[in-house]
Amino acid sequence: MHTLHIVSKSPGHPRFLECLSMVDTNDVVLLTGNGVVALADSSIEVPSPLYALEGDIQARALTPDSARCQVIGFDDMVALTIQSQRVISW
Repeated sequence: MHTLHIVSKSPGHPRFLECLSMVDTNDVVLLTGNGVVALADSSIEVPSPLYALEGDIQARALTPDSARCQVIGFDDMVALTIQSQRVISW
């Protein structure tokens, strides 16, 4: 994995859209904070692979489509950051 993009901004925020435009083929996107709200809107195109932090999903009472993203915990988030050559927080 080349770059891990950690997106905590909601889909309406300019940085959310900027992040999606910057994602390359070998990159991974992790939704955290208000970023997980994107999972509630099927019209938002998100890259694959896509991960979302379980605690943030639960805090917003969302039920994500398992085909759309993989729900992970903090330990998995740490593993993703270690595997990445670069991490960008949006």
